[in-house]
Amino acid sequence: MSNADLFPLREDFSDVHYLTENTVCMILSSCEEKGDYSALVRIIGRIFSNAEALMKCFRKDEPNATENHDSFKPTDADKHEKQKSEEMGASSAAASPDEGANEMFDPCEVTVDICAVRRVYDRLLNIDQVEAALVNAIIFLTPNMELDLEYLDVYETNPDYLNIFIIVLENSNLHSPEYLEVALPQFCKAMSKLPVTALARLSKLWSMYGLQHTRRMMETFQQLITFTVISNEYDSENLINDDETVVAATQCLKVAFYASLQGGIVDVEHNDEDEEDTEVDEITLHELLGEEQLYKKGPRVDPLEKELGVRSIDGIKPLIPFEDFINESVNEVVEMDKDFTFFKVNAETKFSFQSCPFILNVITKSQGLYYDNRIRMYSERRLTALYSMVQGQQPNPYLKLKVRRDHIIDDALVRLEMISMENPSDLKKQLFVEFEGEQGVDEGGVSKEFFQLVLEEIFNPDIGMFTYDDETKLFWFNSSSLENEAQYTLVGLVLGLAIYNNCILDVHFPMVVYRKLMGKKGTFLDLSDSHPVQ
Repeated sequence: MSNADLFPLREDFSDVHYLTENTVCMILSSCEEKGDYSALVRIIGRIFSNAEALMKCFRKDEPNATENHDSFKPTDADKHEKQKSEEMGASSAAASPDEGANEMFDPCEVTVDICAVRRVYDRLLNIDQVEAALVNAIIFLTPNMELDLEYLDVYETNPDYLNIFIIVLENSNLHSPEYLEVALPQFCKAMSKLPVTALARLSKLWSMYGLQHTRRMMETFQQLITFTVISNEYDSENLINDDETVVAATQCLKVAFYASLQGGIVDVEHNDEDEEDTEVDEITLHELLGEEQLYKKGPRVDPLEKELGVRSIDGIKPLIPFEDFINESVNEVVEMDKDFTFFKVNAETKFSFQSCPFILNVITKSQGLYYDNRIRMYSERRLTALYSMVQGQQPNPYLKLKVRRDHIIDDALVRLEMISMENPSDLKKQLFVEFEGEQGVDEGGVSKEFFQLVLEEIFNPDIGMFTYDDETKLFWFNSSSLENEAQYTLVGLVLGLAIYNNCILDVHFPMVVYRKLMGKKGTFLDLSDSHPVQ
């Protein structure tokens, strides 16, 4: 029996308006018989360059291609993937309303048969002519998609518009040079225009398909970012923040980042409630000084993070280590002084890499923190001058500590305790340290020496406030310490002052300490990090 008997379509396949696994099998068989793939190339080019057609392709309710084509027989991996998807769908469907906060992300709501798409790509990507047709189709497709998403809100009227992105991103060759120059940059720009609800669905879907899939997505966007950065030159006039390709790819990388979080071990149930403390007088004065945009209450919440209900700090063990999302080529060229301004003042109109902090390394982040702290110091200096002028007093713009070397802990902690009780806002001033009986002006070096000496004393095992684990190389609180809670509060004050004054500290705590500082509550899972032997 011939293909024509099995599939009563026109010989040139001009009546194919969307693709199914069966249809692709039929067209491939016909082309292989003729030894000519031009018909397949034409159809791929026509379907993949048309948003309406591509949106209808590879639906789950289509007949299984394997019924008529042994060449597309599903592999064990495909069967496992399908079974996993069905189990997740059944589990989600069985959830009670109270447990159904994530029901909108049920993979069954995605009408694309992803296993079928992958099988089709496995065959198509082995044909050179088809690869070129896919590249050209994406180049033709994406500008129209970008306009549709920006001006017509097509996703709101038809959520299946997301199918286009799901299908295209299953192409495992997107990181290859053929795509990197034009096709993938344009596609990322279109993807970055998706509303946050669509990006959240996509992120949740990727997280459900495990490490290999999420890593491929991450590496695809990282490849594009690196390729673009090394292909261009940036300076103070030509900032990387203005490179549309890098910005769009970074925003797409964020989707993979949150997929990695959700696919790993997360703890979203142990968050302390945010406190509502607000210093009204200080905010008013900042407004008078024109600095209200720099000091709006609380950190900015990422819309995708809010939509998904998961924060970076919730990730105990993500699918992909956090450090894999750092892009060193970006860190080499980003100008943090300008990026900080965009983040604090021009967030509505300018992109800041601090809105995607996962891509930044520790050194770059510390630069951003340095600018933030310096601006706060200068602002506090101006506030002090304003108060002094109103009250007719001599201005005291700095936080000055005078200590004796042989009594450094006593002098420092007593003085800081008095300041924290009498006038805590003074702690926001720039620190100047003076050692009693010694000449010298503190231009940073004296402060660094001061903190180093204080930390050596505080973390000395003989003092007994902290214990040190030789295996983990981490400090922990000594449960047998005779010091009271107030003393530990003062230690925290010293550590905070060091960071605020740009002093790098060689102090290592388990991750639970930093999670606690970010408002998390300790859980049983934290023991593996803080006390692995016990």
